[in-house]
Amino acid sequence: MARTYRLGPARRAINVLSRRMVRRGRGPSFLHLLTVRGRRTSEPRSTPVSVMELDHRRYLVAPYGPVSWVKNARVAGEVSLTRGDRTEGFTVRELGPEEAVPVLRKYLREIKVVRPYFDVNADSPEGEFRGIAASKPVFELTPRR
Repeated sequence: MARTYRLGPARRAINVLSRRMVRRGRGPSFLHLLTVRGRRTSEPRSTPVSVMELDHRRYLVAPYGPVSWVKNARVAGEVSLTRGDRTEGFTVRELGPEEAVPVLRKYLREIKVVRPYFDVNADSPEGEFRGIAASKPVFELTPRR
């Protein structure tokens, strides 16, 4: 059974350190700082995320389920990603279960730290991935013009 995500003191500390690394352009190349407008306050909210690239497209995966940034992105329809001194704006489109499978599979292969939060592994059948897709939202990122 998959672990449940909890934003406790340890996770908060990791997020603070990750934010600092990303703002300096350090750490794994897939790590970015996601900023999205809050759905209730309209204030910008930021959190570190892993960006997946597949077939020359970029995706955001929510390995912990529909957490705050996911809900905010759904409402806002757009996000920005920062790494170092570079910030890019994107519109987001949430993928359906069929489209999400290859992205989720790649995510599990590359981002090992999230594996305990999934009820599947990278080699699981496609049907099992479709079964978890609703609980692990995936967004396609399209550059804003």
